[in-house]
Amino acid sequence: MIDTHTHLYDEQFNDDRNDMIQRAIQSGVEKMYLPNCDSGTVAGMLDVEQDFPDHCFAMMGLHPCYVNDRVEDELRIVREWLDKRTFCAVGEIGLDYYWDKTFAEAQQKAFRTQIEWALEFDIPIVIHTREATKDTIDIVKEYAPKGIRGVFHCFSGSFESAMQIIGMGFYLGIGGVLTYKNAGLQEVVQKIDLQHLILETDAPYLTPAPHRGKRNESSYVNLVAQKLAELKSVALAEVERITTENALKLFQHI
Repeated sequence: MIDTHTHLYDEQFNDDRNDMIQRAIQSGVEKMYLPNCDSGTVAGMLDVEQDFPDHCFAMMGLHPCYVNDRVEDELRIVREWLDKRTFCAVGEIGLDYYWDKTFAEAQQKAFRTQIEWALEFDIPIVIHTREATKDTIDIVKEYAPKGIRGVFHCFSGSFESAMQIIGMGFYLGIGGVLTYKNAGLQEVVQKIDLQHLILETDAPYLTPAPHRGKRNESSYVNLVAQKLAELKSVALAEVERITTENALKLFQHI
């Protein structure tokens, strides 16, 4: 099984990071993909990758919530890292209007720039979108004819949005929200073929039931897989097999 989105470098793991990662590996999570946030998270992320080179794989990108008046400096650092070494994806990138729209235009510009870099380096993008689904989809549509590929991480949108995303050849990242009874995602996922889904935790955030309210960790991706198998009325092994194949197709050079 693969956790396609986990912030293993987060300070919430400082006291037991290695034990937490070993728990994930022992629970059957073979690979964990690490999204970057900004220049301040790079060192910790790369340390985790170095400590677990067979299991942890770094992305490079500027998270939309970290776009501010230093955006040009941050993008320059992202570009320097992309030029320096191989990453599994450009991420996490996208649009987030939830807290503040002050930098919405700057977010859009940074999103486009990083999509173009992903095309240049022929690697996928990992998209974060919150309260900005239409704008995010509209921008991705501009680049779909050029062959951009990726995932809308932590998908929790409507069936109509899901169909638009799938229609562009993108995957839906399914995480702990699937286990929340009133989120509406369960009904959406029941209508979507497993071929379009990959699993994630977004640890330490969005902890699945029955651990909701506590710190999330990568081993809990098993709980997402179990809920997905239940909703799709298929064997857990089938969910694990198909979502793992999907993740490997997306991050194909790993």
